[in-house]
Formats: sequence, structure tokens, C-alpha cells
Amino acid sequence: MNTNLRTLTQPLWIGRIIAAIGAVALLGYPLVSQDTYYQNMIILSLVFAVGAGGLNIITGLAGYVSLGQGAFIGLGGYTIGVLATRFDGVSPWFWVPAAGVVTALVAVLLGLVSLRSRGPSFVIITVAFLFLTQVIAINWVGLTNGTAGLTLPLPSWDRDIINWPFYYALVAVLALQLLMTWWIRRTKFGMGLVAIREDETKAATIGVALPTHKILAFVASSVFVGMAGAVYGYYLTFIDPRGMFSILISVQIVLSLLIGGKATLWGPVIGAFAIEPLNEYANNSLGGGNTRLFLFGGLLMAVVILLPHGVLPAVESFLYRRRTTGKAGLVGARIGTGGSLASLTSYAERVPPPDHGATPAPALLEVSGLRKSFGGLKAVDGCSFTVPEGSITGLIGPNGSGKTTVFNLIDNTIAPDAGVITLAGRRIDTLPSWERAHLGLGRTFQITRLFGEMTVLENVVAAQRSFSWRQLGRIAVSGPEAAAADELLEFVGMRAFRDQKAQALSYGQRKLVELAQILMLDPKIILLDEPAGGINPVLIERMGEMIRELNSYGKTFLIVEHNMPFLLDLCDPIHVLARGSVMASGTPEDIKTDPHVIDAYLGDDFQLEQEAVQ
Repeated sequence: MNTNLRTLTQPLWIGRIIAAIGAVALLGYPLVSQDTYYQNMIILSLVFAVGAGGLNIITGLAGYVSLGQGAFIGLGGYTIGVLATRFDGVSPWFWVPAAGVVTALVAVLLGLVSLRSRGPSFVIITVAFLFLTQVIAINWVGLTNGTAGLTLPLPSWDRDIINWPFYYALVAVLALQLLMTWWIRRTKFGMGLVAIREDETKAATIGVALPTHKILAFVASSVFVGMAGAVYGYYLTFIDPRGMFSILISVQIVLSLLIGGKATLWGPVIGAFAIEPLNEYANNSLGGGNTRLFLFGGLLMAVVILLPHGVLPAVESFLYRRRTTGKAGLVGARIGTGGSLASLTSYAERVPPPDHGATPAPALLEVSGLRKSFGGLKAVDGCSFTVPEGSITGLIGPNGSGKTTVFNLIDNTIAPDAGVITLAGRRIDTLPSWERAHLGLGRTFQITRLFGEMTVLENVVAAQRSFSWRQLGRIAVSGPEAAAADELLEFVGMRAFRDQKAQALSYGQRKLVELAQILMLDPKIILLDEPAGGINPVLIERMGEMIRELNSYGKTFLIVEHNMPFLLDLCDPIHVLARGSVMASGTPEDIKTDPHVIDAYLGDDFQLEQEAVQ
């Protein structure tokens, strides 16, 4: 076996063996011990594990920090409490799935309210949500019985196994949640969530539908937590607003996630089974109350400072120190041969090079009257130009002329003040970024914006060329999606780095991966923002070869570049921007000899250099 492969696979099997041993121990404990104290401790640990697992989806994967996860446990508890006390002839177990549905619906409402918030404002919303649910439970006396609480029917089974149904019901809920988390992380949906966590704006430009992903993440993070809350409420047999909606429950859930490790499968479980014994120790030996709050607050600060990624990621980092390494190929595979892009493009044959004597190609992208001001500064002022279909069009101009801002307006990274943008005959300036990507608009950034915590392969498969429920559920890290990404990485010469994290790549390598990522969209037009900037001459030459290769298969390009020899040799036509508007357009020869362009941008030195060459 290859040494690198053995290094990667051995820790994986070690982790699976440990997980299997833990599962057997968890399932078998009630059978070998009748100690209700420890059974109770495990039951509470399971509740926190489910809560932390749900939080892991919205916080660990999507990057939205929530302090209101305990509200879903309370909602689940009150759902079973209200329904069980009103329907005497129905077993309370019947209402456990109903609790999941109720919490999912509430999560949708919370998601809709908080779609436009992130960071501290989102945290504040979630805390407010927790206390709002508590206030409603206290004051809606007709439904919840207010501060007097609700008493659920007592269990009817044998006292010798009094905890068993609750214990194994929570184990089942946790197992289902872990299975869902594992599945999500492998799908396009999961890749989209991680992309949102890493760079929400960039995620939108590669086709990730932000509202849909966020709402689904809220639902996934709450449904099993509500079910666990229902089992927990039935286990307590008495629930009240202050106990079920306590901020301390949310703090313990957050601590469980942080200690175990965000965005990991088993981290929330490990953290929960570490927190609950500590909670019992604080109650029994330290007097509980404020001492427990002080202990958890101090632990939270310690974890953030000393183990910012949690225990499990720290262990994994140690075990996976030796990552697969490789060298980028100097020449990528050609389309249609070997490492082919045939499965990713609708172009089965090469497109003949444009005949400038023939009828001009129709405009694929049209920009008309585009304007954007920042305060009193007019960054883009009435900019208008067209990009012919099948062309490699250049966009040049001095620093501050508005080139990158135009790109940002075209892909909706920022919204224009005025103007019309048309792609393939369809107006797109009113559409969000992800819909523009689905229509065939791909864009790279001047400073590469890969998702640093993702691997190279995950960066490429994160792109979503369309939206459908089937697309979201498609497995991304294996199968057809991964095979397609492999072809693209082979084409750009980065396949050897497929398992490396993007943050470990050089600047030039990141440019190559970002190009592969955009190609995953199978775009009609590709906007390249300084593709030759900051990279070595060999890579610049290779970048030009790849652009010509893709163009020969029908891909249209719009390129912003300061490397004039590179751009003049590659592009036709070329538009020149000055002060936010187009001052000249034409062929490379026209631009090189235009006195206004020479005076505004190219300069006398460029003219003398061209005369010397001639």
C-alpha cells in the first residue's frame, strides 16, 4: 500500500473502531447496570448530544452561531406536554414525531426572520428567540398552564426498566441525526453550507442559493432536537417554562459543540458526554447555581482560547499530519482527450475560430448605462459595452477606472444604482448572484476567494450549475460529481492536490483551482479578473493556453488584466475604461494605436516599445 494512502486510511479505521466500541457500550449499558443515577446522566448527555448535533449543522457547517438551540428542546417538550394532556387515550410516544414537525416549522420562521443577519446580530436574534419562547410559554396560560407547568402521564411500563424506553428512544434519535449529518456533509447541499460558512458572497457567485440553503439548514438543525426535547419532557413528566427554556441548556449545548469540535460528525457527541458529568459534578460538589454558571463560562472562554477548533479536530490534525502532496502539472489535459471535459460541457466539437470578415457574432453579454456610486465617488458612470459570443474580450484601464467594480456589478457582488445587464438575451440585473450563475455566468476574483477550510476537490464540487432538490441531494465527494471535478483538476494541472486544503496552496495554484471551480458551472461566459496577476511567467503562458483551449470549445471570456502583452495577444475585441465609462473599443491594433488610449492608459513608453518591435 502507498505510504500516503496508508497514512490517510489508518486513522480513519481507528476512528471507526472507537465509534463502534462506544456504540456497543452505549447500547449495552442498561443491560449490565441498573444504576439509575448513571442512566440519568447518560440520558441527559444524549439530549445534549442531539442538541449539539443540530447546532453543528447551522453553526459548524453553515457558520451561523446560535445561542438559542435550547429553545427547540423546550418547544419539543411543550409539544408533547400540550398534546399528551389533551388526548388522554393516545400514547405520548405518538407525539414525538409531531414535536419534530413543530420545531421544524418554527425554525423556518426563525430562518426567514434572520436571513439578512449574520455574526453578532444573528447571535442576538437567537438569544431573543429563546427568551421570546419562554415569555410566550409563561403568558399563554390557556395552552401551557403558565408558570404552573404541565404534568405528563406517568409511564405505564415496569419500574425495573423505567428508564429504558427514554434511553433507547434518545439513542435512536441521535443515530438518525448522525446519519443525516453524515449524509448532508457528503452532498451538494452540505458543500453549499460549508461554502456559506467560508465566504457567503463567493458562495452565491458559484450558484449556491443562499435562502434555500439557510432555511433547509435551520430545519435540519431543529427537527431531531425537537424530538429529543419531546422524549426529555416525557422523561421529566413535569415541565415548566423556566426549566425547559433555560439559557443554561443552550450554553451547555454550545459548549458540547465547541469542546468536541465544529463541523465534525462525532465532535458534538464527545463534547456532550464530557459536559454532562461536569454538570453533575458542579451540582453535587460545588453547590450548583451561580457556581455552575461561573464554571461553564470559564470553560467556554478556555475552549475558545486554547482549543478553538475543539478536541476532535486537534486529534485529527495530529493523526493526519502527513497529507498527500504533489506537483502541479505544467500542461493540463486537453479537452476531449484522456482527462476530458466532455461530460461537463455541451460542446461536443470544437467551435471554428471567429472569421472577422463574416457577419459579427451576436452579443452574449450586454452592459448598458451601468452606474455605481460610493458616496460622492462615481466608480462606474454610464458604462456600456458588449461581449460577442465566442470571443475573448478584454477590459482594460488605469487603476481606479472601475474594471473590478464592473465585474462586481455584473455578477451582483454589489448592486448597481442604474443600468441594464443582459446575458444571452435575458435581463439579469434584477437577479441574485446564484441565479446568474445558473444562467451561465462564471467569475473569478482578482484576489482569489477559495474556501480555505475545504479541500481542493470540495472547492470544485461546491459549485452548483443549477438548482433542484435532486441536485442538492446529489453526493458531491464521490461518484459523478467528484469524477467531473477530477477531470477539471486534471485539465488545470491540480489533480495531485485534490485532498489538500485550499489554504495551503500557493497564490498561482489557487488561481488554477478557482478556474476549475468556475468551469464546474459549465458557464456560457467566464469573467476573469487579472488571471495573470501575481503568477510566474510559465504559469501565465499556461493560463493563456487554457483560455484559448476553452474558447475553442465555445466558451466566451471577458478578461480584466494589467499585463498588456498577455491581454493584447489574447483578446479581441478590447474595451478601455476611464473614470467608470468606456472611452474606446476595438481590435488590439486599434487600441495600441489610439492616441487617446495611449495618453490615458498605455503611455508613451508603450508606444515607443511597439515602434521598436515593428
